[in-house]
Amino acid sequence: MSRSSFSIGFAGKGGTGKTTTAGLLVKYLVDNKMVPVLAVDADANANLNEVLGMKVEQTLGDAREEMKKGVATGMTKDVFMEMKLEQAVVEASGYDLIVMGRPEGTGCYCAANTLLTNYLDKLIGNYAYVVVDNEAGMEHISRLTTNNIDVLLVVSDPTRRGIQAAARIFGLTAELGLKIGRKHLIVNLAKDGQRDSIEEAVREQGLELSGIIPEDPEVREYDLRGTPTSQLSKDNKAVAAAFEIFTKILDKTPGA
Repeated sequence: MSRSSFSIGFAGKGGTGKTTTAGLLVKYLVDNKMVPVLAVDADANANLNEVLGMKVEQTLGDAREEMKKGVATGMTKDVFMEMKLEQAVVEASGYDLIVMGRPEGTGCYCAANTLLTNYLDKLIGNYAYVVVDNEAGMEHISRLTTNNIDVLLVVSDPTRRGIQAAARIFGLTAELGLKIGRKHLIVNLAKDGQRDSIEEAVREQGLELSGIIPEDPEVREYDLRGTPTSQLSKDNKAVAAAFEIFTKILDKTPGA
């Protein structure tokens, strides 16, 4: 990623509230005027736009498929991909969103991926912060799409199995030699009285806990109704806890 931007990536197994937490980080940055922000939905099951309350009509996966099928007569592949990239950027107040979209299909996507990477790098340089919501699990890490970022936030649920999965993600990033400035563990969806057991499970895995976000019925209700969770009040206990964690992490990170 461009070094003129400060990049923050999210990882974690499914069901941890990773995407909701990524959306809250976008809200935090905008509320604190740490703008402009580029939100990148790199999950094949894209729903960051729903968390943010944005409509997406074009993804980069769509553009890649179109380029592979052939571009319009009289238009170079470079011009075509630049046009499609511009069309894929959804603008909001203080931040923009871009959705990576579907995984690659059959056949060779080398040319399309090279052009995509080049233009995405140029785009990222226009933003102060880049927030990347990666797909659940560890596939994106093994494909090196979580490489060369400033902060990696691994989100776990408050279970021993979830924290073990988080430990495996941390281990894989080290094994692959990924260039990550800082790595932090956040435990989400914690019930009252679970702090001690969470901290014990984290210690057993040799990890350091950066913070706990409590389970909140209002967050669940927003999800069920399809209301963007980014519209939650800062007084909501889950939002307040997330914001406190983000402040601690960004204050501790050089260059933030």
